[in-house]
Amino acid sequence: MPLLVDGHNLIGRMPDMSLADADDEAELVRRLRRYCQRNRRRATVVFDRGLPGGVSPALSAPPVEVVFAAAGESADRVLMRRIRRARDPRGLLVVSSDRMVQEAARAQGARVIASEEFAAQLVGRLAGQGEPDKPTTVGNVDEWLRAFGG
Repeated sequence: MPLLVDGHNLIGRMPDMSLADADDEAELVRRLRRYCQRNRRRATVVFDRGLPGGVSPALSAPPVEVVFAAAGESADRVLMRRIRRARDPRGLLVVSSDRMVQEAARAQGARVIASEEFAAQLVGRLAGQGEPDKPTTVGNVDEWLRAFGG
């Protein structure tokens, strides 16, 4: 089941991330990529305030596509449009705590998970979810320490 993620909404619910951080989007994408690889999922994450808007080639790489809303458009509007235009909206898992996005998703038959709940999964705090990702090589240690506050 592919994920459709309200990016800044999720960052605001992450216990160890801040929207004030200049690298917040890139950090969330790294975490989503690890999550998707571990769980064999694909994700599209949508952020506000991207010029000129659209897919970000700099941040997108399988299995995560990164989309920025164009100037004058909100990520919520982009998310709702993508939900309506999805070939199989019932196959989507929408990650957002925004009520309008949640309502649009449910109206199309998509599943919804609140950003708070998904944030807990990303940091490995939900029962049965196991531990957070661990570094697999020495080269991953610095990235892992930055990601998990070591």
